[in-house]
Amino acid sequence: MKEVAGKVAFITGGASGVGFGMAQAFCAAGMRVAIADIRSDHLDAAMAHFEGIGRRANVHPIRLDVTDREALSEAADETERHFGHVHLVCNNAGINLFGDIAEATYDDWDWILGVNLGGVVNGVQTFLPRLLEHGEGGHIVNTASMAAFIAGPAAGIYTCSKFAVRGLSEALRFSLAPRGIEVSVLCPGLVNSAIHESARVRPARLASTSGSSDREFMARLADLHARAGMTPLEVGDKVLRAIRRNDFYIFTHPEFKEELREIFAEALEALPEETPPPARLAFEERRRALKAQALLARRDG
Repeated sequence: MKEVAGKVAFITGGASGVGFGMAQAFCAAGMRVAIADIRSDHLDAAMAHFEGIGRRANVHPIRLDVTDREALSEAADETERHFGHVHLVCNNAGINLFGDIAEATYDDWDWILGVNLGGVVNGVQTFLPRLLEHGEGGHIVNTASMAAFIAGPAAGIYTCSKFAVRGLSEALRFSLAPRGIEVSVLCPGLVNSAIHESARVRPARLASTSGSSDREFMARLADLHARAGMTPLEVGDKVLRAIRRNDFYIFTHPEFKEELREIFAEALEALPEETPPPARLAFEERRRALKAQALLARRDG
């Protein structure tokens, strides 16, 4: 989607952090943007920003919980009534829980996976039929994280959710390439965002938690995000550039290159030194050919 001016974007988690950065970048490029967010205070602050720069008419706020499928469908309808067909869908809403995965509760799993993975699934299921129906092309950006590649003990459920978003996005890319819909997976590192405040939107029905409630620890997290995090607008600008180039992977932070190299080297080294039987080789060659054919059909189209 090289030409974005006049197109419509829908962003979940769009009123703060990465989502707000994308909203700013898209709006500056001439897009009309619906920002959906669960926090009314973030929506109010975001709209005050856009009103202050004279772009209020190009941005529409919607309060939304991405785990509510009916509400998401209503948000899609509202966006279409306000702006017309949606062309760019950014499934970006996300939360985190800072605690050892070995001590997690079922409520922890249901909460994190419900938002971080379920919210992406709901966004795809809601908007993909609409993108295909209007036939004007489109692009889906699913926000994962560098945690989609790099694991650790302190945010294990979050990491699980982001690995899943990466896998979903890779499969979706090949499925949609022949149909004129582009797909990207966004994998940022540390960003100046409010994700450390995730507990503020945790529903009471999923209250059993293993996560940290240490106020001093949470204050340090807030300071770290503010002091060392990339600005949301820089992330948004990089996302816009990647959309225009139809990049699948959107990496915003360069500091992970060597760690990724080590991860992939370890995986390659672990593969057995054996010669597979011809039947298996033929099966895998056919599978790879079908993947290549899907991407080629998109380029030729």
